[in-house]
Amino acid sequence: MIKQVLLLAVLVSAMAQYRPISPQQFIRILRQEQVGPNPDGSYRWSYETENGIAAEEQGHVKNFGNPQAEAMEATGSFRYTAPDNTPIQLSYIANENGFQPSGPHLPTPPPIPAAILRSLEYNAAHPEEDDSLSGRRFGK
Repeated sequence: MIKQVLLLAVLVSAMAQYRPISPQQFIRILRQEQVGPNPDGSYRWSYETENGIAAEEQGHVKNFGNPQAEAMEATGSFRYTAPDNTPIQLSYIANENGFQPSGPHLPTPPPIPAAILRSLEYNAAHPEEDDSLSGRRFGK
């Protein structure tokens, strides 16, 4: 009897986990391009699919030939529709200063309060009152 109950429990849990494989939906690529990498380090690629996803990027080596100052720089963008039907469009640049995205859906910092702005303006207008560089130490 215990074996039958155990077998029944295993079968019920297996049936609960079973999900029939649905026919897979294939999304066609409408456009695809790739150029490079070229000898100078430049490249370009892009693609677009039938469900509205698109992406592109181009890159090059800044200061090519100067090993001390060479840096890779890439610019690009992509777009798609989020699960909540929000259109997402993002542009970016990536270089020696890091990845810098921009897009209307990205959060932005709050504005600097007016009192802080006035304080910064006052400090900039009165540098002679800044004694942090005078060499004075705490307790002297």
